[in-house]
Amino acid sequence: MSQQEWKVLIIDDDPSIRRVMTISMEDAGFRVFSAPDGETGIEVCRKESPHIVITDIRMPGIDGIEVLKRIKEMEADTEVIVATAFSEIDFAVKALQLDASDFITKPIGDEALMVALRRATQRYTTRRELRDYTALIEERWMETAEELAKTFHFQEMLIESSIDGIVACDKSGKVIVFNKSMEDMLGYTKKEFIRTKSLDELFSEGEADRFRNKLFSEEFGGRNRLFLFETTLVSRAEVKIPCQVSATVMFDGEEEAGIVVFFRDQREIRKLAQQVADQARLLHQDKMISLGKLAASVVHEINNPISGILNYTRLMLKILAKGVLQQDSISRFQNYLSLMEGELSRCSKIVSNLLAFSRMPRVEFVQIDINELLKRCIALSEHKLTLQNIRIEVCLQERLPTVLGDFNQLQQCVINLIFNAIDAMPEGGLLQVKSSFDLRRNWVEIQVRDTGCGIAVEDQPYIFDPFFTTKKEGKGLGLGLSTVYGIVDRHKGTISVVSEVGRGSNFMIRLPAGRV
Repeated sequence: MSQQEWKVLIIDDDPSIRRVMTISMEDAGFRVFSAPDGETGIEVCRKESPHIVITDIRMPGIDGIEVLKRIKEMEADTEVIVATAFSEIDFAVKALQLDASDFITKPIGDEALMVALRRATQRYTTRRELRDYTALIEERWMETAEELAKTFHFQEMLIESSIDGIVACDKSGKVIVFNKSMEDMLGYTKKEFIRTKSLDELFSEGEADRFRNKLFSEEFGGRNRLFLFETTLVSRAEVKIPCQVSATVMFDGEEEAGIVVFFRDQREIRKLAQQVADQARLLHQDKMISLGKLAASVVHEINNPISGILNYTRLMLKILAKGVLQQDSISRFQNYLSLMEGELSRCSKIVSNLLAFSRMPRVEFVQIDINELLKRCIALSEHKLTLQNIRIEVCLQERLPTVLGDFNQLQQCVINLIFNAIDAMPEGGLLQVKSSFDLRRNWVEIQVRDTGCGIAVEDQPYIFDPFFTTKKEGKGLGLGLSTVYGIVDRHKGTISVVSEVGRGSNFMIRLPAGRV
């Protein structure tokens, strides 16, 4: 701050002193105001906010000590210089105790005045700088404290909102962090665990030692780190909980500071895995039921060509027993062998189809020609249809777009529907198998229609439920249509039925063309 910016107020009841001091200070570059008494001086302070006030001790009205008090109440940074005679030194001391910056004795010389003003400006500047610096420190501290509080709150929320259970312990093993997921998983509260129990108490018997051995070994992520390690915890209710664990040792410099551990509850995952396994088992069980039905009919179908082959073989052996073959015998042999080859080829195809259907291959989605799939299903079940006196009509739309799916599973769907149709027509009837393409909806459609007994209206909402069946006891488990529904759903398709008691049923499978 330059001297032209410094404002000084003189309060003195002697006009000549005010005039002389004003001239001296204006020559030195100060901006000067004056007042003849304390009350007037206080008003000038309110209006002009001077940086420095020079006040006489003894004045009419309120004295300089009172002026000093009031000015400091209004603005503590204002520097006050008291002017006093030697006989009033005790007042000067009191003024200094009230935070006056200095005192000068009358008569006031220019040199003493300038020294007092210089000290007052330095003190004012120092005081303001110190206050500004303190305010800055306080502001920065508040910002830092706020940031720290925000960071701490965020970290706390991060830990508390984690789906995984999070536990941390100090170097002695005492638990210091125990988040909400751990409370939900184990049934303990934070209060019961933090600072009262050790990390080892979480584990089932023997698992804590195994956990630490693996943590400090080179396995599962390297020394002092553990990644996706399987272990078992024990809940408050003494229930064993399978968990997947990741952990790391924390260090403060070179010294071990503790361990932080992340626990992932595996109960739901294992439950889902079991459900998948159960579903696969039921799917295979249903397939074996269908396979048993196929095998029973195929036995008769294979028996005929085998009997023919056996007869031709015996006939050929008799001819050979007569001696050298004549030309007509060779021709007959060639004809027999040709017939035998055809019958064996037919048997081989039947057996191959049965073997392919019986396998439990991994699910593999490929582009499927639906017409080819339907032809194979019809070939597998054709003999059974004949035995049941059921005529079959096949209507396959040409140049159908392919469907992305698992051939074996979709084959099982169609076989199940054909067998259901056979069961619905014990006295014979008509089975229609049809394929078509709905261009507007981009569906490839499969229809299996029978002229059997039909499904009662009250039963239709439940026919796709597992273990629901309208067949007599021992005739089915009620898994066939449930299996069909599950397979079609996994292929992002739909299955529906239109049925009327005494008139038959029409099952419609719709599968998205080209992709799943």
